[in-house]
Amino acid sequence: MQISGAVALVTGANRGLGRHFARQLLERGAKVYATARRPELVDLPGAHVLRLDITDPASIAAAADAAPDVTLLVNNAGLDTVTNLVTGDLAEIRREIDTHFWGTLGMIRAFAPRLGGGAILNVLSAMSWFNHDGHTAYGAAKAAEWNLTNGVRLELAPHKTLVTALHLGAADTDMSRDYEGPKVDPALVVRSALDGLEQDRIEVVADEWSAHVKASLAGDPSAFYG
Repeated sequence: MQISGAVALVTGANRGLGRHFARQLLERGAKVYATARRPELVDLPGAHVLRLDITDPASIAAAADAAPDVTLLVNNAGLDTVTNLVTGDLAEIRREIDTHFWGTLGMIRAFAPRLGGGAILNVLSAMSWFNHDGHTAYGAAKAAEWNLTNGVRLELAPHKTLVTALHLGAADTDMSRDYEGPKVDPALVVRSALDGLEQDRIEVVADEWSAHVKASLAGDPSAFYG
């Protein structure tokens, strides 16, 4: 995957990781569609700004029509409703699944036929592989998005489409503003992800915490959760 000369569409580009993705893609010589539910909040000179709500099929279709030349799709948009599965509001749990699973799938179904090979990068999480009380809806949604990523990779392989999963722990963004533990620099996460795309890697593990969680999967889960 060559970033220079690529045409990228980034979801959730108004802040956090999405803004870093759009900015670094521009710096590497890509044409960038920077999308957000509130496009007026996107402040990236040189980007083509589009309104996009990935939970709205009509909005996805409109974005696909407005950006027919995309060769790199960055599925970054996400949220954490801080909701538990047993006791939490079902509407909030559905919002997590609608965003991370159905929204990501809707974007892939709309854009995959237009990529001409190209690449898809799904921004996942270390929580694809574990869960945490207080955020169990988010963990379940990210686990679903991870295996969605594995599935579409298999389906799109005959079309020579690279499908890459990005896993990270807490990044220093608005989404993690209330988290008091260590946070990784979002600019470094995005740099690692884009380097991984250029190396045709199907998985990028961006920080030590994500690597630790992944390694724990080979052991007894009672050791990790204990």
